[in-house]
Amino acid sequence: MEVKSAVFKMSAAGLKECPKAIFPEYAFIGRSNVGKSSLINMLCKKKELARTSSTPGKTVSMNYFMVNDNWFIVDLPGYGFAKRSKEKRHEWSNALSNYLQKREVLACVFVLVDSRIEPQLNDLSFINFLGQNSIPFCIVFTKLDKLKPEAAEKNIAQFCETLLLDWEQLPDMIRTSSHDQTGRKELLNYVGSINDQFWKARKDAGISSKVIKTNNPQTEIATDNE
Repeated sequence: MEVKSAVFKMSAAGLKECPKAIFPEYAFIGRSNVGKSSLINMLCKKKELARTSSTPGKTVSMNYFMVNDNWFIVDLPGYGFAKRSKEKRHEWSNALSNYLQKREVLACVFVLVDSRIEPQLNDLSFINFLGQNSIPFCIVFTKLDKLKPEAAEKNIAQFCETLLLDWEQLPDMIRTSSHDQTGRKELLNYVGSINDQFWKARKDAGISSKVIKTNNPQTEIATDNE
């Protein structure tokens, strides 16, 4: 699949503020400083699409980016919350759980894991949460260009071994680098395959959708007809 267009659409603080549930959504999440914004920009080949920052945990809401006019990237705040108040951490944790478990058009959660470091408890706990709640996800290892291939594979193998302590079978995994675009084709093809299944299921259910164009591209209205 090729990315022909990618634009920022809106931000949402919680499930009730999300756009009308029509297009498949692919949520990107990971620990602070995992390279999430850089990966999104690399996928869409737009350097300024998702803002990168030297301050970990900069994303504080769900940011929606429409790709090819028929699917969404949803940039979720990173977990870790090191510099946020206890009240804010609790508030976002509830909002995140609500979105992940109730968003009917959530097609896949891409869990970003830093390939440079050993397995982290918050990564493993989040992955287990997704599995326990039957939320579709794929693990995306990031920053493979930051270390030698042998070291990266050693860390990934250790991560897999740790997962297998709780999992009978390993989930889908993709290796990436925002610097040299490693994994870009694989990740986009992964999305494309799910998109095909998503739209086929809607067609079989007799649901169609269209986008009403307005003068402002950020206020286009999606509608569905059953």
